[in-house]
Amino acid sequence: MKNTKLIRTALIAMIITTSVISAKAQKMPGVRAQKAVEESVDQLRKLMLDPDSAKLAAIASDKLSYGHSSGKVQNKQEFIHSFTSGDSDFTTLEFTDQSITVSGNTAIVRHTLTGATNDKGKAPGTAKLLIMLVWQKQKQGGWVLLARQAVKFPEPAK
Repeated sequence: MKNTKLIRTALIAMIITTSVISAKAQKMPGVRAQKAVEESVDQLRKLMLDPDSAKLAAIASDKLSYGHSSGKVQNKQEFIHSFTSGDSDFTTLEFTDQSITVSGNTAIVRHTLTGATNDKGKAPGTAKLLIMLVWQKQKQGGWVLLARQAVKFPEPAK
């Protein structure tokens, strides 16, 4: 009888503790913000594979600075045009080794971009780049891409 009461009390205590921890995690703005940024990054990846001008416009800041590993920098309109025109055409695209740091209404995302390309006027190719994205939370609550910079992997030391 005592063991049954003890086990029941322990189970109730575990349930209450789990509920409190879960509720606190849901109230933590950093956890929610990081998840929202992660979802925005995945939406960007999907739009880079299957471009939609309205959705690209919605995810990009009007002040977007989109830097390529070649040194080319595009504004919002040029960024949208490059994907919708086929100038930048990813046939596969994967983001790995991703880290997200949120500070207030700004988030910095770093990852490795790996993909196959079929850019207009070029032979099919591959890309493997280090990427840094800067996201900004807007007053209406969504995260928009403010800046992106791609760099080539450093040459191995000889």
